[in-house]
Amino acid sequence: MEYTILPSIDSPADLKHLSKDELAALCTEVRDYIIQVVDEVGGHLAPTLGVVELTTVLHYLYDTPRDKIVWDVGHQAYAHKVLTGRRDQLRTIRQKGGLAPFCRRDESEYDPFGAGHASTAISGALGMAAAREITKDDYRVVAVVGDGAITGGLAYEGLNNAGAMRQQMTIILNDNEMSISPNVGAVHHLLTKMVTNPLYNKVRDELWNFTGKIPGGSRYVRYVVRKMEEGLKNFLTPGILFEELGFRYFGPINGHDLDELFETITAVRDLKTPALVHVLTEKGKGYPDVESSPVRFHSVKGKAAREKASKADEPRYSSIFGDILTSMAEKDDKIVAITPAMREGSGLVEFSEKFPGRFFDVGIAEGHAVTFAAGLATQGIRPVVAIYSSFLQRGYDHLIHDVATQNLPVIFCLDRSGIVGGDGATHQGAFDLSFMQHIPNLVVTAPKDGNELKDLLYTAHKYDQGPFSIRYPKDRVGSYEPEREPQLLKIGSWEELYRGENIVVIAVGAMVSTAQNVVASLAKEGLKIGLVNARFVKPYDESMLQSLVHTYEQIVTIEENSLIGGFGAEILAYIEEQVERRIPVTRIGLPDQFMEHGTRAEILDNAGLSEQKIETRLRKLAMRLQPKSAHVS
Repeated sequence: MEYTILPSIDSPADLKHLSKDELAALCTEVRDYIIQVVDEVGGHLAPTLGVVELTTVLHYLYDTPRDKIVWDVGHQAYAHKVLTGRRDQLRTIRQKGGLAPFCRRDESEYDPFGAGHASTAISGALGMAAAREITKDDYRVVAVVGDGAITGGLAYEGLNNAGAMRQQMTIILNDNEMSISPNVGAVHHLLTKMVTNPLYNKVRDELWNFTGKIPGGSRYVRYVVRKMEEGLKNFLTPGILFEELGFRYFGPINGHDLDELFETITAVRDLKTPALVHVLTEKGKGYPDVESSPVRFHSVKGKAAREKASKADEPRYSSIFGDILTSMAEKDDKIVAITPAMREGSGLVEFSEKFPGRFFDVGIAEGHAVTFAAGLATQGIRPVVAIYSSFLQRGYDHLIHDVATQNLPVIFCLDRSGIVGGDGATHQGAFDLSFMQHIPNLVVTAPKDGNELKDLLYTAHKYDQGPFSIRYPKDRVGSYEPEREPQLLKIGSWEELYRGENIVVIAVGAMVSTAQNVVASLAKEGLKIGLVNARFVKPYDESMLQSLVHTYEQIVTIEENSLIGGFGAEILAYIEEQVERRIPVTRIGLPDQFMEHGTRAEILDNAGLSEQKIETRLRKLAMRLQPKSAHVS
């Protein structure tokens, strides 16, 4: 496609010189450009295609960046990035050193609030509105929230507080799950035209003020007037909930109709009280394949990544997790699966189809997912919570308070533990070992491959003495035999893979296979290094650890987790406090910083966790401890 308008748009100020027809043409160009770029480099596609018109109108009508537009999550903000001076940089999105996958304050002045997890926009925007009152400023505040994000508890907390505070702010509810029916849409359009008409609002406000002056009967008259308006809106729209929370409700409106967007948002823009505009959009708008399969195209790989994936036939952890759990559920009708809006990502599609009565997608409500599982466990059900590592951070209090303190047998399966790649700092599973291993009663584990994932799931199912967690990465599984019978593992047991001289490596989870390759490579140089698979992080194998301390001169721990409070820190503390013989411990893991976006391999290498970096470090240690006669050039 030849772009005629898009190249001239370097900031939202450039939009304001365009006619309506030119804006419509620009929307087509923006949509085509995003499709072209994402097809090439990968990224979130379906969500952002649905908000191109909405994004364009918001930046046309509001004075950004002075006015604040807060995008919930930011996976729908690619058009926003294109229109705010980052058009050419979009080709670098999610890549090392390139644009962030979500909104970031340090990336652009047009990103007033950065987040990668859902349901934060309303609270963040309300904070900005409250700050405006304190500083006596006069900017406007808008929060754009998806219908998925508004299922999160934080969104309702924000709505409740915003309605009570009565600060000027506008919430755009981007509803991309409802279809726009021609008949109902016509009625909704009529109602919206009525309630956004300046004369209607003037009469409404003056009538309200007048009824307050009627002697003796003002409360009754106002009650009748209010009920008449509520009844009409409740009959035709779902807006009564928001009205009762203190918001003026407008909509639903067609989010792909520029005229309707202009008319409604212009009317709402300068209201002095909280308002909510209900906008109906279609995920993947303008791209038929995406429109028909928005879940599949929520996030897509770039051309190079697709070609690479097509050549690799080794399964990934999420897919075999779903297969294993489905197989287990066929034999035990007490097993249920719970996920916070991550059915596809967690590999639970087959489970949900085979056992619809035992599958629970609770929406973007991680804390609720955890406590809901606790309630199930009290009644003899065996709940398995399939959740991304970084998302469980939002259920941390519930994990401690509702599960661990009651010692309930809930199984937590943490996908995307460790480095996830392009989703960046907000999604890296860098902290779960740190925040889980200090919780009493909780068993913490990590499989080295697909076979061990099966063993740990089987062991977790047989373990009924308390909660059990299993962490695994967004990566291929290594060894996996689907027909192999699972083995019951002794709680807390480690596995010695190689016996060495002077140095032993204790590796966790996905780092075991990396360490195996390194140890095998160094063995060819005559450097014999021991290797232990620490599949149980808590409780760990104290007996084997004691033996290792008395056998070797140096311990090296390797983990795909923050070194602060991680596995290595626990091993170091144990040796310092519990073992008579003191030997040095070298800890290799993620540094004390948020890991940026890039490929998984790039980020691991930057953190010193690639095979090459680990091999270089171990070689130096081994050469230092080896007798000179054993050194090999």
